[in-house]
Amino acid sequence: MTEHRPLPNNPLANLIRNFLRCGIAGWCLEILFTALCSLRRRELKLKGNTSVWMFSIYGCGALIGPLCRLLKKWPLWMRGFAYMTLIYGVEYLSGKALQKKGLCPWDYGRSRFHINRTIRLDYAPLWFLAGLLFERLTQDDD
Repeated sequence: MTEHRPLPNNPLANLIRNFLRCGIAGWCLEILFTALCSLRRRELKLKGNTSVWMFSIYGCGALIGPLCRLLKKWPLWMRGFAYMTLIYGVEYLSGKALQKKGLCPWDYGRSRFHINRTIRLDYAPLWFLAGLLFERLTQDDD
């Protein structure tokens, strides 16, 4: 019988694993969110959608792992706010980069709460919760 030994703490392996976790979680959440939004249009097939580009954008949630260690003594609401701010920054920068190439899969121009068609301020509660989810997904490797 072989002895079970924990894997050595490898920061790069942890970052890659967390990138994959956050990318997959973000994809799944986006598909569920867009499917539920189809209810407003009375589309009962509940088709959700996403883009391959979104995997790497959601994967950036792995950046919350190292940030989480710095903020671990902060109250939940402050951590959530910090993560939400980080997510908005990543969404804005990646959206602008993709827009320059004509590849951005979202356009928030129809929302009255948009900034440069790239981010929606009314999504703040969703990004707050997503940040806390990414915190949970990325702290298992501590």
